[in-house]
Amino acid sequence: MANERATSVWDALVDTPEEAENLRLRSKLMRAITRVVKSWDVSQTEAARRLHITQPRLNDLLKGKIDKYSLDALVNLLAAADLEIEISVSNKKAA
Repeated sequence: MANERATSVWDALVDTPEEAENLRLRSKLMRAITRVVKSWDVSQTEAARRLHITQPRLNDLLKGKIDKYSLDALVNLLAAADLEIEISVSNKKAA
């Protein structure tokens, strides 16, 4: 297994393609929420209030602690941040 290559960083971190896709999606949502929070130019306490979460929970998000957030929780934060998701599903490109 020493010569095994992962197709993405997420594939290298987890055991299944499903887990890797979940991490990829959570990362994408976390980045979008973080961009919006930073654009507000307010304190973490105020940003957390706007998102209906605690300041320590917001801090976890801003520090990229992906293991602290489920897809469901991130979708709720998107709504609180006045963002919406557009979904596009396609076939994976052949490697």
